[in-house]
Amino acid sequence: MKSKVTLREMVATKIIYAVLLVLYYWMWARRDWHDYYMTIQNMIIVFTVVFFSLQAGRIHTFSKEEKDELAIRNLRRTDAIGLKILIAAVIVIAFACAVAFIDGRMAGYALVGTVLALSVVRFILFCVMDSKGV
Repeated sequence: MKSKVTLREMVATKIIYAVLLVLYYWMWARRDWHDYYMTIQNMIIVFTVVFFSLQAGRIHTFSKEEKDELAIRNLRRTDAIGLKILIAAVIVIAFACAVAFIDGRMAGYALVGTVLALSVVRFILFCVMDSKGV
């Protein structure tokens, strides 16, 4: 992989990080057990090791390349919007826990689901902003 690493690619890989977070939370927080869970866990662990190994090389390549200043500004703008969305989601989750609408395990699922949704929204917003050149 000698191709140029783009900021769009770096933002997109954050979705995979979020999916891995959701999968690992599922492995930690589940209360049942089936025989095939061990196979799923082993596949997730192997994928994580391989993905992080490949990603380390891509990040090293990205750090040596020249940065697109407009794309970086768009990413900062996108992150500011994402922070506001995350704060609103955490307030809703905290309120749902306070009124005993959801328990701690479900709050954890809601939080990691929010992180996953936010990473997808972040990528979409970044792509829209970057394509418009705003």
